[in-house]
Amino acid sequence: MKHQLVTLVFLLLGLRQLSNPTCIAADDRPLNVLMIVIDDLGGSDLGCYGSDYYQTPHLDGFAANNLRFTQAYAAAPVCSPTRASLLTGQSPARLQLTIWHEGAVRGGPTDEKLRDAVSRSALPLESVTLAELFHQRGYFTAHIGKWHLGTATHYPENQGFDLNVGGTHWGAPATFFYPFAGGFSASEESPRYVPGLMPSDSGDYLTDRLTDRAIETITQVRDRPFFMSLWYHTVHSPIEAPADLVDAARQRPAGAHQKDPTYAAMVARMDWNVGRVLQSLEEQGLTDRTIVIVTSDNGGVDVPVRYTTPTNNFPHRSGKGTLYEGGLRVPLMISWPGRTARGTTCHIPVTSQDLAVTLHKAFDFDLPAEQVVDGMSLLEQLSKPTTQLGRETLYWHFPHYYTRMTPSSALRHQDWKLIYRYEDNAVELYNLADDPSESKDLAQIDLARATALRAQLDSWLKSVNANLPRSASP
Repeated sequence: MKHQLVTLVFLLLGLRQLSNPTCIAADDRPLNVLMIVIDDLGGSDLGCYGSDYYQTPHLDGFAANNLRFTQAYAAAPVCSPTRASLLTGQSPARLQLTIWHEGAVRGGPTDEKLRDAVSRSALPLESVTLAELFHQRGYFTAHIGKWHLGTATHYPENQGFDLNVGGTHWGAPATFFYPFAGGFSASEESPRYVPGLMPSDSGDYLTDRLTDRAIETITQVRDRPFFMSLWYHTVHSPIEAPADLVDAARQRPAGAHQKDPTYAAMVARMDWNVGRVLQSLEEQGLTDRTIVIVTSDNGGVDVPVRYTTPTNNFPHRSGKGTLYEGGLRVPLMISWPGRTARGTTCHIPVTSQDLAVTLHKAFDFDLPAEQVVDGMSLLEQLSKPTTQLGRETLYWHFPHYYTRMTPSSALRHQDWKLIYRYEDNAVELYNLADDPSESKDLAQIDLARATALRAQLDSWLKSVNANLPRSASP
């Protein structure tokens, strides 16, 4: 009976998908999708992206065998908005979800010149997610790892996922070691508890256990198509890693810009675990039937966190929580059977919401008319990476106070980057081709260009109905 049901599912899928070979494997079975998101992984945190300290042989090998994007941007400089975009194809500004859950609930500081813009604290249930679309096609849908897109009523199981392991409203674990929670027990009452990982033992490492569950799930559903979001909590704080890996990192010379051995050990363990998942696909004969996407949700953390500065995003300026390149640039690598070629690179600027829209087009998904997407399909670029996308401008909206950033919005138009600061009504202008480190503000030198780009940014903000910072006056 089970075999007959699986066969029926494939037949039904085939009726819709045979006319669209981008989502069919060589054996005429539907392609699986594995989306791996590594929390806070900076755009320079992998060997294949220039790190001279972090050791990432598995991801470097994955990049060498597939397609690597050199100008990939997160939809936002912080986690939750980008994650919402990855699932919907919509910009955080249009979703009006521009900061993480706790930040939205708190509403921002009350002693600054402005008040944070109002933000949703959860991904709206009416937003159609990739998981819901794949579920409707008969796919098994699994979320494993960090969620951070709302409380229990908005957990993954209410957004189209058949399985939820680890996904809660918390953005980070209390510790990466068992029991993965505050206090001394692994229970739902414990602060920052990560559910779905029992039984676990003393000394177990969170990234390892999430990988265990991912491999177990893939093994269990290998005979039916699946969509899996494997969203690691690593390399977010707390900066913790197995002692032997930390010791090994200490024995190596520090890099020119990246120096923290514990963070290096976290990156190494993450890389090893991604390698485990990829090896599992290979061993089960699923590599040629699985689309694999690897990316991050924002730039790396380059300010002190619990007595250490985790990473450095050189050559890009600043880091997480800012609209400078260091806060937005992320790794992006894709393996797509039948589309991507070994050792290819794409230098076209792309962004998080493009990934959802690419899957929408590849699988011929229908969205409700009211769900206007902001990304563009990268299907053609997967096989022809030099093909222009037909888009000149990317936009960001982060109307919140965060570390070194006051409420701001930004755009990149061709090689020009403009950042608008709401507090002082000022702009910064950079030419990224000449100045990738954003060290030379040209706003006063090229005032006409700055004025035109500011008007373009304002027009976009109105078009997506973006929420703006509020006056701090009573």
